[in-house]
Amino acid sequence: MSWFKQLWQNSREKGQYYELQAQKYLVTQGLIPIERNYNCPYGELDVIMRDGNTLVFVEVKFRSSYVKGGAIHALGKQKQERLKRSIYHYLATKKLSDQAIRIDFVAITGDTSQQLNWIKNVF
Repeated sequence: MSWFKQLWQNSREKGQYYELQAQKYLVTQGLIPIERNYNCPYGELDVIMRDGNTLVFVEVKFRSSYVKGGAIHALGKQKQERLKRSIYHYLATKKLSDQAIRIDFVAITGDTSQQLNWIKNVF
């Protein structure tokens, strides 16, 4: 995967870039993109994909360094709760209550030499 450092206009632009990179990586692993940046009153779902018959909600975090453990340690309890509420909202809105789901986490750390960690079934 080709990574490079870029100057960002704002943190949203940077987040969208890394979400797209995570999505591209997951496509190489066989997942099919469904939607990105789904917003609801509870928060945002970064990437939604399909893995076979399973709907996969992917939270993406980027950290430029390993200070405080890097991106792999950036999914706190409060974010997990917001993520769960957003997923319930998505499933209800799309009438997918009987859909098999999985919650994955993609952590990208480093400005120049980046490391991507994909954790399936993060919680």
